[in-house]
Amino acid sequence: MLIASDLNLVFLFRPPREKYSNGRLQSLTDAESKEKEDSSEEFILCRQCLQIITSKAERIEVEGSHYHTFANPHGIIYDIGCFRSADGCGYVGSYSYEFVWFKGFNWRIAVCKLCLTHLGWLFASQSNESFYGLILNRIIDST
Repeated sequence: MLIASDLNLVFLFRPPREKYSNGRLQSLTDAESKEKEDSSEEFILCRQCLQIITSKAERIEVEGSHYHTFANPHGIIYDIGCFRSADGCGYVGSYSYEFVWFKGFNWRIAVCKLCLTHLGWLFASQSNESFYGLILNRIIDST
């Protein structure tokens, strides 16, 4: 329902369910509720800015596990989780073949598209297989 005031302000509100007098309005709200239920996918967010990065449904196992712990050449230890895709990630730099953690895969730095926080790496093979290794303490579940 739309109400205009003398102050050129417009207010939008929905009357309580028991006040519905129109079956069409009821079906619209039912459809809206169904849509919310269907979109209740559990997302993985950037811890810094809360941008959606991927979803729990995209979790995969690589070399027998979803979780891995690695150290880079500087001794920094990373706990990562593997994901099939991460649409919320952008990339920095070109692929590297140095200090490879997964045999047969090169890597490229993955960052949050919104705040540019380093979130992990995109790993890619010569046979066009790829996956994301996301740093677990830089992402959070939306649940």
